[in-house]
Amino acid sequence: MFLDAITQDVDERVKRLLPIATYWRNQAERRPPVRSLKAQLGQGERLQIIAECKQKSPSKGWLTDRYDPVGQARQYESDGAAAISVLTEPHYFAGDLSHLEAVREAVALPVLRKDFVRHPVQLYEARARGADAALIIVRIVDDARLQELLEAARTIGLEVLVEVHAAAELERALRQGAEIIGVNNRDLDTFDTRLEFSHQLSTLLPPSVIAVSESGIRTTADLTQIQSWGYRAVLIGETLMRGASVLAEWTHASPR
Repeated sequence: MFLDAITQDVDERVKRLLPIATYWRNQAERRPPVRSLKAQLGQGERLQIIAECKQKSPSKGWLTDRYDPVGQARQYESDGAAAISVLTEPHYFAGDLSHLEAVREAVALPVLRKDFVRHPVQLYEARARGADAALIIVRIVDDARLQELLEAARTIGLEVLVEVHAAAELERALRQGAEIIGVNNRDLDTFDTRLEFSHQLSTLLPPSVIAVSESGIRTTADLTQIQSWGYRAVLIGETLMRGASVLAEWTHASPR
């Protein structure tokens, strides 16, 4: 299974980081305050868009033959994105933390590290290298580790987007006090996407959290539908990387 393979790779990366974990934590603690993802997504009445920079995906292969994360991020910012997500997973998404560092220097928006986080050292590393927020996928950690990750993020001032793929995972995220919750419409076993999944979970999301719908979002009609379900934001990657103009169309047409 994809998740089994990727978590094995992640655990190997973590092993290499652990001997210098103190270094990364010290570097993280020296960073200035983050650009708040939570505050950015909470602004205004319109649905906000987190626009993603990624070169490749396991299900779709290479998304572009000329990957320029800085140029992509600057275009997203110009088109009205609320934040930028940067894939940093190296083996399946061809990502790198250097992409995140470069994007963070190039734009004024909050920047999210998108990866498979299983240990606090990855959060220290992310913050040290410029991330304002990091993704945590509930499915790949147990409750004790989820709590440890959220506490570690708080100690270094890093915000967290907690991603869920099932109602039970949403309950776990809420029990741990997650403030920004991403509902991923992609089945991690089949890679199929179903927008209706965000609708199903919307009734379980309390108004106190900032809800983000992720994956399978292609048109402004999708955005209108998702906003009607009470979501504050969406995360769009593949659609934008393939050149679709949905971001600019939405931000230019939607009332602010």
